[in-house]
Amino acid sequence: MLQQIYPTPNHDYQYELNKDMQFAAAHYVPHEAAGACQNVHGHTYFVNITIVGDELDETGFLINFQHIKQLIHKRFDHTLLNEDPTFSKEDSNHFSTTEVMARKVWELIQEHLNTLPTKPKCAQVFVRETPTSYCIYRPRKELLLK
Repeated sequence: MLQQIYPTPNHDYQYELNKDMQFAAAHYVPHEAAGACQNVHGHTYFVNITIVGDELDETGFLINFQHIKQLIHKRFDHTLLNEDPTFSKEDSNHFSTTEVMARKVWELIQEHLNTLPTKPKCAQVFVRETPTSYCIYRPRKELLLK
């Protein structure tokens, strides 16, 4: 994977972990204003996930990198995103756009993190859809502090 520098989220946690991954997926945006993006097309998505926390688990991890990859890569690699139940064909807040993809990845990761006794937080999700286009999702500060 290409080494990249990502914008850094502000936080006061002691640890910050970043996991890069890529996956290939197709999608379409089911709205006439999307132009050519209404047609099924594919991308190689590059994703960076930032997790923060103050406590390590019994293995010395904030979270095992493999768990992050299993949650996202296994679910989305070589799929048609629009067929995944996390996306919608009727509600624009749930279309498979880069913005929504970043938020949905955050939701999936944070849902898992909430089950861990050390309660790490997902501070940022960076999704690059093309070499020149990306989106960053950061939760509101109050979600990061819970």
